[in-house]
Amino acid sequence: MRRDVFNAIADPTRRSILMSLTSESQNVNALAEKFDMTRQAVSLHVKYLQECGVISIQKAGRERYCNLEIQKLHEVSDWLEPFRKLWEDRFDRMDSVLEKLKNQAKK
Repeated sequence: MRRDVFNAIADPTRRSILMSLTSESQNVNALAEKFDMTRQAVSLHVKYLQECGVISIQKAGRERYCNLEIQKLHEVSDWLEPFRKLWEDRFDRMDSVLEKLKNQAKK
């Protein structure tokens, strides 16, 4: 099965793991402490994220540290860009309507 960045962010636990890694690399034990599930379950999520390419694993002695691969997440940002522009245009139009209504109320 081909896994990509969209598979990675499809699950709330995996999204939470990614958010936890935004500030610093963490080992699997530290990540597991944040969730109400077994360490093994968190390890499976970590493995899945690694297969999707959004995290890398670096071994240091007996520990495995998870590092966020932010460039891979740019795929999501790139995919969302047309939608972002669409909503910005809609908000701009709404601002114009609200400004007209505000001016009419002053008169």
